[in-house]
Amino acid sequence: MLRTEASTPLAHARQTRVSSIDVVRGLAIVLMALDHVRDLWHTTALVQDPLSFDTTTPALFLTRWVTHFCAPTFVFLAGTSAYLSLMRDGDYGRAQRFLLSRGVWLMVLEVTVVGFGIWFDIFFRTIMFQVIFAIGFGFVVLAGLLRLPVRVVGGIGLAILLLHNLLPQAGPAEGMVGQFAYSLLFRPGFFQPTEGLSLLVAYPVIPWLGILLLGFGFGPVFRKTASERRKLLGISAAVALGVFAVLRWVQVYGDPSPWAVQKTTVFSVLSFLNVTKYPPSLLYAALFLGLMFVALVLLEHAQNAVTRFLIVYGRVPLFFYLAHWYLIHTGMLLLMLWQGLTWQQLPFGSLEFGRPKTGVGVELPYVYLVWIMVVLVLYPACRWYSRYKAAHPEKKWLSYL
Repeated sequence: MLRTEASTPLAHARQTRVSSIDVVRGLAIVLMALDHVRDLWHTTALVQDPLSFDTTTPALFLTRWVTHFCAPTFVFLAGTSAYLSLMRDGDYGRAQRFLLSRGVWLMVLEVTVVGFGIWFDIFFRTIMFQVIFAIGFGFVVLAGLLRLPVRVVGGIGLAILLLHNLLPQAGPAEGMVGQFAYSLLFRPGFFQPTEGLSLLVAYPVIPWLGILLLGFGFGPVFRKTASERRKLLGISAAVALGVFAVLRWVQVYGDPSPWAVQKTTVFSVLSFLNVTKYPPSLLYAALFLGLMFVALVLLEHAQNAVTRFLIVYGRVPLFFYLAHWYLIHTGMLLLMLWQGLTWQQLPFGSLEFGRPKTGVGVELPYVYLVWIMVVLVLYPACRWYSRYKAAHPEKKWLSYL
């Protein structure tokens, strides 16, 4: 039980940081930047669904699909990190206060600093609820559950993950407020309470809460020896990927979008892998958490230039997340001007972030080039902040960024 573990000697609680967590988190943050560069820079990003087999190509599909790895990895490891932090400190009251305050801070950050970075709209005519808001909500709930046994917390998360697909697409409420509340909790949705304000729920909080609580319940695995940890991570990967493969094949439960034979074998395979992210279906979570477990196993003892590169980002993920939106968006606006538009021709407003839907942008190879440049440009700043944060543990505000 969690409270028993927290009473272990301080020397045991202060274990060496599990570097594979930071490496995998760094991998996720780097992949995430690829998706956001594609969102803002790709020539067909605003008119073509990269996962639609009517219009996509294998390269475009995989560019979008591979980034599905990011959100469940962030959310799961946020829960795991909360557990490990509690074990290092052992003070439940302090941990609850921190989770509550950081959770509220993240939710506010999502609709202010992050929102402006995405839309560049000083009037905030679009409010989008994404992964940072979902993690913040999860921290607030976790603060209330923290004194429960860790297996109970993890079990609640697993139950949410297994059962939330049973809920209807829309709730029983008829008014906009009730519909918005249901959407914010359970299902994506779009609302316009006024002509000048759009509310977009991309990450309904309850399904993602399940993944965060499951990550918290998985925390004790990372306090075991490296060999035990690898074994348990390997078993977890096999179970998760096995559940995905079986349920996806029989198509009886776990994802609202069935797979089907397509015009080519490649597209048929991609259809099998094309699981639902909004909200995260059981099969989506099983597939990408399974791949996360595989990555954690493979990177357990890896120490090379690549892992040292990724670990820099993995130790300051929120810092990178905030900075990369502003860098990508500023670069996109400069691209629009370079491609012949004037500032007056750039559309800003509800669901607009400064680029026309057609006639601008770059093709997919250049998306990858821009992505690499973004990651490399932010590396020195991330490395500096990571070292500064590690050198100043007495500055508590650093733990919020």
